[in-house]
Amino acid sequence: MHRLDLPTEKIIAEIKDNIGWIKFNQPEKRNAISLNMWETIPSIIEEFSNNDEVRLVIMKGEGGKAFVSGADISEFDQVRNTPDQVEYYEKASSLAKDSLCNLKKPLIAMIEGFCIGGGMGIALTADIRIASDDSKFGIPAARLGLGYGYEGIKELMNLVGPAYAKEIFFTGNRFSSVDAERMGLINKCVEKKQLKQYVFDFASRIAMNAPLTVLASKAAINEGLKNFEEQNLDIIAQMVDKCFRSEDYVEGRNAFMEKRTPNFKGK
Repeated sequence: MHRLDLPTEKIIAEIKDNIGWIKFNQPEKRNAISLNMWETIPSIIEEFSNNDEVRLVIMKGEGGKAFVSGADISEFDQVRNTPDQVEYYEKASSLAKDSLCNLKKPLIAMIEGFCIGGGMGIALTADIRIASDDSKFGIPAARLGLGYGYEGIKELMNLVGPAYAKEIFFTGNRFSSVDAERMGLINKCVEKKQLKQYVFDFASRIAMNAPLTVLASKAAINEGLKNFEEQNLDIIAQMVDKCFRSEDYVEGRNAFMEKRTPNFKGK
């Protein structure tokens, strides 16, 4: 296992078994996100993106009671007290979310406990969301008088549809994992005691597959979510062609004929 050297202990980043781990580590505050946590996320994503050993990334909250409960409001008097500070904070949080959204490798959110407000925003950047059966979801903006930007609303609407998106935003209610699965907000609701093993097995299955194929699939799906005039289908065609010209394609065919498990290398 390799652990990244980071400027804060509130986030832990590790690489193990071809999986990059991002662990939100402020359990005493239900893993509320502080400014220095926002600032650190882009560098973690850059490291994972450039490391061929990492085939996918998993985000989780430490402590077993929360994924992320939102922003760390307790520090706002220090870090969001002037217009310049507010501008810097918003830029830092946007850069962090953009880095997660733009990660080319698969990103899984392992959700245990509270996933509220900004925490749901982080979870929405993931490709796959798997939650324990005791998790709680919600965006309480309407109960706090907060505005919510277009991009955040669009991400949620793309996932659950306009009717459920309106229910989530209009009511500000908290929803159970069962409700979240029904809405399509999460992929799977799992018993709390089984969550860690389920996510590890799920991730290991992805890590065993041909990395170039997985990357091309994610890119194609993400392009499909864009407006037609914004789509770059040439990039997708190039990625698909790269798969067919890869050593992994040869390995996959040989393994199939020889009735063995393929050993893909991402080349």
